[in-house]
Formats: sequence, C-alpha cells, structure tokens
Amino acid sequence: MPGRLIALLAVAAGMTVANLYYAQPLLSSLREVFHTSTAAAGWLITLTQIGYVIGMLFLVPLGDRLEKRGLITALLTVTTVALVTAGLAPDFPVLLIASLISGATSVVAQVLVPFAASLAPDHARGRIVGRVMSGLLTGILLSRTLSSLVSDIAGWRVVYLGSAVLMAVLAVTLRSALPRHAPTTTIPYLRVLRSTVQLIRTHPALLRRGLYQAAMFGAFSAFWTTVSYLLTGPGFHYSPIGVGVFALVGAAGAAVAPLAGRWADRKLTRPMTGAAFVLAALAFGIAGFGGHHIVLIALAAVMLDMAVQATLILGQHTIYQLDPHARARLNSAFIATFFLGGALGSQLGSLTYHSGGWTAVTALGATLPVLALLYWLTEHRQENRNRTQDAA
Repeated sequence: MPGRLIALLAVAAGMTVANLYYAQPLLSSLREVFHTSTAAAGWLITLTQIGYVIGMLFLVPLGDRLEKRGLITALLTVTTVALVTAGLAPDFPVLLIASLISGATSVVAQVLVPFAASLAPDHARGRIVGRVMSGLLTGILLSRTLSSLVSDIAGWRVVYLGSAVLMAVLAVTLRSALPRHAPTTTIPYLRVLRSTVQLIRTHPALLRRGLYQAAMFGAFSAFWTTVSYLLTGPGFHYSPIGVGVFALVGAAGAAVAPLAGRWADRKLTRPMTGAAFVLAALAFGIAGFGGHHIVLIALAAVMLDMAVQATLILGQHTIYQLDPHARARLNSAFIATFFLGGALGSQLGSLTYHSGGWTAVTALGATLPVLALLYWLTEHRQENRNRTQDAA
C-alpha cells in the first residue's frame, strides 16, 4: 500500500470518528444553554454512541455488499447534513436527534479500517491496521481539545458546522483518491444482516473480543464523559478550553497503536491483552487518588487510553483473521458490541457521578477491566475444550 494512502485513511478515520466526541468537553456548557440536568446532558453522548451502534449493525455490513468508495461518499453526505442540523439546533431534542443520525453515519471510520485490512499484505496487516487505527484513536482524543478551543473562541455551534465542512471536503477527497473496491459478496442485504449474526455464532473469538472491548470501552467512556464535570467543578475550576487542553494528555496514549499492531503480528495477542486489562484497572486506582491532583488524573488518562487502544488493535487483528471475505461484517459485529458497552459506560458514568461523585466513577471504571480480566482467564480453558470437541 502507498504510504500516502495509509496516511489518508488514518486521517479520514480520525476525522469521522471525532464526530462522536466533540460534545464531551461541552456537556457543562450545553447543560446551561439548554437548561438540562447532568444526567440529561449525558444522553447526548449516549445517543450518539447508540447511533454508532445502529450504523455498525445496519450500515457497515454493506461494506461487503456494495462498492466501498460509493458507500463512503453516501455516508459522508448524510453526516454533513446531520452536523449542519446539529449546529443550527433550536433546542436540545433536535440536537439529540441530529447527533443520533451523525453518529450512525460516522461509521465511515469502520468501513475504512477493514478496507485497509483488505488492501494490506498478510505479513504487514497488523502494522497497517495499527497505523490507520492510530489515526482513528488520535481523532477520538484530539476531538475534545478541538471542540473546546473552537467553542471557546466561536461558540459550540461552530464546532458542529465546522465539522460539517470537514466532512464535505473529506467526501470529495476520498471519492477521488480511493481505488474502486468490488463487493466481496452478492447475497441480498437481509441475508447480509443475518450472516453477521451467524458469524458471532460461528466464531467464538468474535464474541469474546467484543465483550473484552465492551468492558474496556465502557470504562473509557465513563472516564471521559465525567472528567469534564470534575475539571470544571469546585476542585479545579477549569474552563472548557482547559478541559480541551487536558485531553491532549490522553492523546499520548495513541502512540501505543502501532506497537499493538506489531505485537499482534508477533503472536503476542493474548498476553498483551491481559496486561492491558491490568493497566486499565491500575489507571482507575490512580484516578481515584487523584481527585484533587491533576498530575495523577493525567497519568491515569494516558494509562487508560493506552490500555483501551491496545486491546482494540489486538482485537481487530484477531477478528480479521477469521474470514477474509467477511471483514466488514466481522468488524460490524465487533464494534457494535463494544460500542454498546461504551454507551452504557457513558450513561452509567453520568449517573454515578451525579449520585456518588468522582470516587464512585473510578470504582465503576476499575470494576469493568477487572471483569474482563476474569473472563480472559477462561480463554485457555475454552480453547482446550474446543480442541477436544474437534478431536472427538
């Protein structure tokens, strides 16, 4: 693959997935603008992620059924319209609906990742997917900083309208730069959807990796949804732009993505997955002690982001090996599973912070990777059971 194409795919993945996170550092401001409660404001993040799950289930499988370049252009067009609607929203319900739609069509990022995997040679697939995912994950982390800076200078509406312009430009750029990529199946759409469900039954590793990442992404979402409340509260008195600058610290965790791709190519998926669960739990332990110490919270953010990104890359590398002709559908099931965990983590994080404060959020966040670690301990037992059944 040409290096320029890999770089374009990475940038495009980061730009589109950023649409899911622009609102996170703005929740305190939006709560005041629209006169909503903390829990109600949290629904903005939750519904955006639910929209992403809907897109993963019903739109991403089309990546195996339709020509990918045309599908990407169509999705980015709808995303542009939804973001314009969000930027002009007269009330909170309209903003919620527009965010739901933009979340659903921002799954372009997850059409691009299996696209890169299909173009990459077998010996370098983990490394190339890791590079594209590093762009995606950097977009997740830098989106908070960008939205904070733009909203502080020009207002929150410009965040959405500016992103709409970026999506329009991206649609034109990808349309001209991407190679045509023929569908890998001709089965009807409804059968494509049914086959996605069947893949979960056929490949136990797909469900296992999805549940691993659901726990990790739930913890990730709980942290980043509520940390803006902590930093703008009485302990720190940060402005929205201060919250955005803090998010830059977490972006350092994106550096682990290419490393995780190399670990996967070297067959280190299982041990590094377990290590990532331990790292995430430790991150929340540090965050719990850092309620009044910004350095500890920043350290926890970097550790958590590194852990979540490592398990994501390792998980995607695993599922892409299961069926080369169904990578879009495999990715659909995988991402939809863990984004449900993310949506649940966002809402539980908001409710937990409202009822128990930051300490309660860190307890919730630490519990999720610990549960994943306990499930990880059963992995060898399941593999041995499967080998025994195959031998019989």
